[in-house]
Amino acid sequence: MSSDPRAAPRATRGRAPDIFRKGAWVPMREYREADMVDFVIVGTGAGGGTLAALLAEQGFSVVAFDAGGYFRPMEDFASDETAQNQLYWTDKRIVDGANPIKMGGNNSGKAVGGSTVHYAMVALRFRPEWFKSRSLLGYGADWPISWQEMWHYYDLAEKQINISGPLTYPWGPKRRRYPYRAHELNTAGKLLAKGCEAIGIDWTETPLATLSAPHAGPEGKSPPCAYRGFCRFGCTTNAKRSALTVWIPRAVAAGAEIRDLAMVGRIETGPSGLAIGVHFHRDGKWHFQRARNVIVAGYAVETPRLLLNSANARYPDGLANSSGLVGKNLMTQTNAAVWGRMDEPVRWYKGPPSLAITEHWNYDDNKDFHGGYCWMGQGPLPGEWASVLTGAKGLWGTALREEMRHYNHMIGVKMVGEMLPDEANRVTLADDLDQYGLRVARITYGWGDNDKALVKHSLAQMGASIEAIGATDMFTQEDDTCHLGGTIRMGDDRRHSVVDADCRSWDIPNLWVCDGSVFPTVGGVNPSLTIQAIAMRTADRIGALAAAGEL
Repeated sequence: MSSDPRAAPRATRGRAPDIFRKGAWVPMREYREADMVDFVIVGTGAGGGTLAALLAEQGFSVVAFDAGGYFRPMEDFASDETAQNQLYWTDKRIVDGANPIKMGGNNSGKAVGGSTVHYAMVALRFRPEWFKSRSLLGYGADWPISWQEMWHYYDLAEKQINISGPLTYPWGPKRRRYPYRAHELNTAGKLLAKGCEAIGIDWTETPLATLSAPHAGPEGKSPPCAYRGFCRFGCTTNAKRSALTVWIPRAVAAGAEIRDLAMVGRIETGPSGLAIGVHFHRDGKWHFQRARNVIVAGYAVETPRLLLNSANARYPDGLANSSGLVGKNLMTQTNAAVWGRMDEPVRWYKGPPSLAITEHWNYDDNKDFHGGYCWMGQGPLPGEWASVLTGAKGLWGTALREEMRHYNHMIGVKMVGEMLPDEANRVTLADDLDQYGLRVARITYGWGDNDKALVKHSLAQMGASIEAIGATDMFTQEDDTCHLGGTIRMGDDRRHSVVDADCRSWDIPNLWVCDGSVFPTVGGVNPSLTIQAIAMRTADRIGALAAAGEL
């Protein structure tokens, strides 16, 4: 294994790690801090990594910052759940509220490539009606983008990321075929399918951002998935299609600079009120990079934290906050599960953890709550499973050891469910300081009645599906959560949103936000594909605005 990528920056001296060849490097353009670059991008995940590539490929000068390390998956990743905690954002944060959110590996990444380095790779589209959920379904807030436009960018994103998926998809409008065939189902996936059929609902193979066949593209060569099961802890083979394997190599090849281990702590504004650059901490000291435009893509917690920490005399409530909504309407997604035991061996760890899915309750509105949810087959590794047994069943010591003996016979289905926006759920600044001397985020969260009704419904449906195929010793995990969204809402009215449809701040026209924080609603599916589709749209809009002289 190579030296610790968290010890010192790797993207320096005119080169960056070549993640496709062990020990190799690729040339990388470097800018001086005094250079006025076209775009500074804060964060290199699904939003920032995508924009870094697409803006650099349009000819813009780009410097992209990430607080995390620049990992070489084939050398730095271990088949060890505990060792891979190196990929998560575990810096100090304060959580409170009626239902405090557990932060860490389930929703926070700290690496070049962001959370996509350890995500579950589930690549789903929003239901079309969700983009106008207030107008059409009576809840949440309308997006300022139509589903037809998003469908176009979903097509492009699936092609660029090389999604492996089913020949036809049972729900929603007709879509193009996925670029790669669906992965073969493991036993856990086959049991999910059997359970869905037993209660009379559709299922399909899950569209996944991991290769089902060899791939050779402009970013590099990648092998197909080896089905080793460590997907959520970092793919060692580069079969996973993450920002690190797709967008970052393209960004570097097109002339962007990636600055790893570079924590951006403040956005500076000039006399005109426009953003003029960012202060960042790297190599033990603070620096300042000049820029014509700043794009923040730090996700739903770090993005509002940065805007609030950038308050000044002109913007005393933080940047882009004339609506008072920066940090508000934080949403998570519920990740409740039902677990049981089968007589026959399942060996659920073989392959990606979510090979089969049902979206039935995302599209069926015959229910007594707003929003929707999907559920997928599960394949937790032993460390994860021990944590479930400890948290959901309270097992320790001998009782935990005995229960772990049944590991290869366990079955589980887990949902991704839509929780609704509420201004009381928010990110603010605590008085506590982090290692950089910056005020840390205070994350306040409580479930609403609708959220609780959705979880109750989903547990009943998931339980019925696995009970119908013979699962015994069933139990539930009710309070788990996963992905984050909201806090920098996009909209078509500056009084009720922070950025417009192009992800451009209403208040500061050269300040942009492009990540899951702009979501007005989070839907009942994993958000990564939607974030990348929005980033692709934003890159196109920036190009059009530049051509029209409006940038």
